[in-house]
Amino acid sequence: MPENSTSRTPADFWFDPLCPWAWMTSRWMLEVEKVRDVEVRWHVMSLAVLNESRLDELPEEYQEMMRTKAWGPVRVVVAARQKHGDEVVGPLYTALGTRFHNNGEGPTREAIAGALADVGLPAELIEYADSDAYDKELRASHQEGIDKVGQDVGTPVIAVPGPDGEQIAFFGPVVTPAPKGEEAAKLWDGTLLVASIPGFYEIKRTRTQGPVFD
Repeated sequence: MPENSTSRTPADFWFDPLCPWAWMTSRWMLEVEKVRDVEVRWHVMSLAVLNESRLDELPEEYQEMMRTKAWGPVRVVVAARQKHGDEVVGPLYTALGTRFHNNGEGPTREAIAGALADVGLPAELIEYADSDAYDKELRASHQEGIDKVGQDVGTPVIAVPGPDGEQIAFFGPVVTPAPKGEEAAKLWDGTLLVASIPGFYEIKRTRTQGPVFD
């Protein structure tokens, strides 16, 4: 692996900490960094923003989650980025996801506060969970990812440079558990291969297993 990270291929990754499937994909991407010359750059997107125009069409339980739990985590991540720089986004996402998903704490205020402490960020950032102070920046980050891939997707979105230098963006892959080692490399290589084909849009099959957090 080259010592100079500037020689590595940037992979822009849009996530919402709430989503367990994005969490699976993000853990795979950390494995990809170990086995391919790739550097992940983390960005926020928001399931609350994605669904706000069609909230009434969603199941009641999901509506409640979007209204009461979805805004806080992404708002705190965006506030942390605005105040402390891009470099805190990845570690904070890891701390949030570990608490939300692996530890089963869910997206509670206590879990968010714990994640901030885990990475040494100021405790007062938790106050942004209930503040719209950086919603403009949150929506701009979300829209940047959506503009690259289209409207009919969720999180995660990944964008990488294509053969002509223009970014190729795609949703997913959706996978569980997160592949490691050579399996992570094979999935990365295959994903890039199909995503680079003009006119290619989708491969899909029924999910028969929920997220496996390990």
